Amino acid sequence: MKGLVVKNTGSWYQVYTEEGNLIDCKIKGNFRLKDIRSTNPVTIGDKVTVEMNDSGVAFISDIEDRKNYIVRRSSNLSKQSHILAANLDQAFLIVTVNYPVTTTAFIDRFLATAEAYRIPAVMLFNKTDLYDEEDTEYLEAMIHLYETIGYPCFAISARTSEDLSQIKALLVNKTTLFSGHSGVGKSTLINRLVPGMRLKTKHISEYHNKGVHTTTFSEMIPIPEGGYLIDTPGIKGFGVFDMEGVEISHYFPELFRFSSQCRFHNCTHRKEPGCAVLKAVEDSLISESRYLSYLHILDDKDEGKYREPFRHG
Repeated sequence: MKGLVVKNTGSWYQVYTEEGNLIDCKIKGNFRLKDIRSTNPVTIGDKVTVEMNDSGVAFISDIEDRKNYIVRRSSNLSKQSHILAANLDQAFLIVTVNYPVTTTAFIDRFLATAEAYRIPAVMLFNKTDLYDEEDTEYLEAMIHLYETIGYPCFAISARTSEDLSQIKALLVNKTTLFSGHSGVGKSTLINRLVPGMRLKTKHISEYHNKGVHTTTFSEMIPIPEGGYLIDTPGIKGFGVFDMEGVEISHYFPELFRFSSQCRFHNCTHRKEPGCAVLKAVEDSLISESRYLSYLHILDDKDEGKYREPFRHG
C-alpha cells in the first residue's frame, strides 16, 4: 500500500495511507545499506510503499522520488547529513532577535541550504512583544536586510498577536517546514495557527537565554484549509552539507548577482583581483554579515571547522 510519512518517533515511522489509516511502520534494513550518507534515510514528507510481514508488522519497503528535501549536517556525525523533511513547498524560519538570540550566521546557513535545494524560504520574526527599543531597531534592520535580498519577512508575536491571517494564508494547500532554534516560539505559533493543537510550550532559560526543547520528534500537522505544516525539533546549529566551494556563492542571491562581473569565472570572492563581490561589500551593496557567513561556509570545507561557529549558538 502507498502512504505519506507524517511522524518520526526515532525507530518507528507513522504513515498515513491512501485508505485514510495511520499505521506504525519500521524500515527495512536494506535502506541503511544503500549509498545514503544520512542518519535518517526515511523522513517526514516521504511518499512510501508499505508492506506487512508474516507477523503483521508494517515495513516501509520503498520511497518514491522526492520533489526536493532539505538537509543539515548531522550534529553527531559530521560526515553524514540529517534530512529535515522532503517534498516541501516552502520553509518558514522562525527567528528571534532576542529571547533567545538567533544569529545571522545561523539564518544565512539555513537560507543558503533552502536555496541549494530550491525551497522558497520565509522568515517569521517572533516575540516582538518582548523587545525594547534597541531590539526593535535591530529587528527593523534585519527585516530590511533580508527583504532587500528577496526573502519575505513578517514581524509577529505568536503570544499576543490577534491577527495571523497573512501567515495562515501562505500555508493553505502547501507543505511548509517550520524550523528554528529551541525557544523561538514555534510551538506557540503552531498552536495559534492550527485550531485544536495543544503542542507543549516552555519558557526559555532566563539564565542562559537559550531555548529548551519541547518538540521531540518531527511531525506533519494537517491544516483545516488544506496542506500540512511540519513541526521539527529546535536546532542549535545549521551545518551545511554537500556544497561544493565554487557553488556556495550561488546560494547567496546578492553575491551571485555581482559574481557575474568578476574578472575570473571561478572567483572565490576572497582576495582575487577584479572581484565584483568584494567591491560590492566595500560599497555596502552587500551586507558584511552576509559576506562573513559566506566565508564561514567556505571555511567549513576544511575538516574540523564545522563545530566552531556553533559553540555559543
